[in-house]
Amino acid sequence: MAQAKPPKAQIDPVFVWQGTTKQGRRIKGEQSGANLNAVRADLRRQGITPIKVKKKPKDLFAPRKPPIKASDIAVFSRMIATMMASGVPLMQSMQIIGEGHENASMQDMILAIKADVESGTSLAESLEKFPLHFDDLYISLVNAGEQSGTLETLLNEIATYKEKTEALKAKIKKALVYPTAIIVVAFVVTAILMIFVIPQFESLFTGFGADLPGLTKMVIHLSQVFQEYWWLIFGVIIGSVTGIMAAKKRSRKIQHFFDRMLLKIPVIGIVMEKGAIARFARTFSTMFKAGVPLVEAMVSVAGATGNIVFSEATMVMRDDVSTGTQLNIAMKNTELFPNMVTQMVAIGEESGSLDSMLAKVADFYEREVDDAVDNMTALMEPMIMAFLGGLIGTLVIAMYLPIFKLGAVV
Repeated sequence: MAQAKPPKAQIDPVFVWQGTTKQGRRIKGEQSGANLNAVRADLRRQGITPIKVKKKPKDLFAPRKPPIKASDIAVFSRMIATMMASGVPLMQSMQIIGEGHENASMQDMILAIKADVESGTSLAESLEKFPLHFDDLYISLVNAGEQSGTLETLLNEIATYKEKTEALKAKIKKALVYPTAIIVVAFVVTAILMIFVIPQFESLFTGFGADLPGLTKMVIHLSQVFQEYWWLIFGVIIGSVTGIMAAKKRSRKIQHFFDRMLLKIPVIGIVMEKGAIARFARTFSTMFKAGVPLVEAMVSVAGATGNIVFSEATMVMRDDVSTGTQLNIAMKNTELFPNMVTQMVAIGEESGSLDSMLAKVADFYEREVDDAVDNMTALMEPMIMAFLGGLIGTLVIAMYLPIFKLGAVV
């Protein structure tokens, strides 16, 4: 019979209270509890008659604890794997890591997990109470390690997996952030010129009393539009981006549309495709090596690809494999994976070394992503310089054409 999942970990709110002791002395203090009634009951057990109990207001100026990043989880995984491999027991390892971690939020979480495990809960169940930081794949691998008695080995595999996936995410983020940042800078510079610089030239040209060149008229007209409707232009752009991002999170159809379009963008699409294949292979290899059944592993693999097109294709492959189809055939049917990948998977299935073959595929495509990002950066730098130069140059020429025309007349 399957065990029920443990409830998600929650931090009890803090209440401020006023009350009287048995001697009639008025006292006050703070008490954490699940709710107001629980705090009142706890105070009575301590011999205090509560007079006033209310939830403690948040201090807006209190320093906030830093957030827990994915890189923090990767470092934690490597540290605990290294310490256990050196013969340090799990509880002592977590105590050392928790007390010595620079991130206060990580300290609290690690020590909370340690206390939970010490109370008799398994490590996998304790991690499951922090779903924002430990996904299903992580918990499945830890659970497999605990069940098979190979937790130390599996923690090392998890650490390697987290390090490689975080490095891959950083490369893909670099591929997306670089052109986006340039576009934003180009728009801001153009807006500044249109709103603050062009109007100075416009007032100068007004005194000429001569007909302005067509290019100059067009730029001045655009400047007037920016001056009058800058708030609308910025509002529409920011609102559109925010709306699209929100819709992408809520609608699977919109997410599918954008992820498919992203794969078709020149240069960037290649990086995204190679990245999705690398994550697919790395996750699959790690889970299969941990002894997770093929069909069960594909659920976690689908969520780790980072692209809904590959995610949905993986779930279709899962259905095919569950009915007896070979994995390499199921991969071919999706028409998403290169022939080299399916051939290596076929060899792995025939030789019984599917995990090592998938690891080699992951290594190959991680290098490919690295090279593709470097090539993209080298290719885009001259293109971006030419674009910005052409944009600024056009505005400058448009403003100086009337001056040149006036000089020719003189």
